[in-house]
Amino acid sequence: MREAEPGRERDEGGDDNESSDHGPKIRLLPCRWATVTHYDSACRYREGVPDESKTPVFRSDITVELVRSNASDADVLFAARVSTQGEKTLDAAQDESTDASKSKGLINYLMRDRHGSPFEHNSMTFYVRAPIFVFREFMRHRIASYNEESGRYRELNPVFYIPGEQRNLVQQGKPGAYDFVPGTPEQTELAQSEARRVATDAFASYQRMLDAGIAREVARIVLPLNIYSSMYVTMNARSLMNFLSLRTKREGTHFPSFPQREIEMAAEQMENFWAELMPVTYASFNENGRVSP
Repeated sequence: MREAEPGRERDEGGDDNESSDHGPKIRLLPCRWATVTHYDSACRYREGVPDESKTPVFRSDITVELVRSNASDADVLFAARVSTQGEKTLDAAQDESTDASKSKGLINYLMRDRHGSPFEHNSMTFYVRAPIFVFREFMRHRIASYNEESGRYRELNPVFYIPGEQRNLVQQGKPGAYDFVPGTPEQTELAQSEARRVATDAFASYQRMLDAGIAREVARIVLPLNIYSSMYVTMNARSLMNFLSLRTKREGTHFPSFPQREIEMAAEQMENFWAELMPVTYASFNENGRVSP
């Protein structure tokens, strides 16, 4: 069994098909999960090389990409000011050069007094790669739009999550008042080896069912929750603040949260992207106890 190797996420250009006098034909494919080891330096799979994509891959990371966005602090300002200025806000709404830092007092007022709707006039779309158990927690948040990779319509890749060395394994305390502390090296090894064993056996069962002509939607029922999936998730800043208030643990928050570490790993990356897009709003969110308005 091999560990996942990082791959470049997008091709760097070139024709859809290239040939060489020194090697087999190359077909450009996106580097999804690096489940096939035979990629060249430009992240292209060489046809004619044995496909090892059915070999289980184990990894301990969650990845998030910001695919597209239409979000800035200025969006908050024109949405808020329409209540008192009406049509006079149209020019500001269409001016992408507005310096929102000069109006941070208004943004802070809206955040502090929880006037939330002005924070909804923006959009961010993320592409998230995570194990399925993380997505089940994600979709408890009915404040976003989701489209996920389908196990009915495509054969799933054998990429599985295992807890990394830094993952706290032992729960101490009672429900509502507990914390997680590091496990022993023996506990870490047990968690990793058992996850590898179960995933490997399950994926072998999945392949046997597919090879026997059983439909993907039926064969997938044997796969464990630590298999990776991918999805697009789109939300606005107000929804994201709600998500972050529940799925990140920070000192000094008005309402402490105790998220599972794996979904927090996704939330932290989404937060970093948002902080760059809307720095004034982000600072106000933190100054006011990380409460969604």
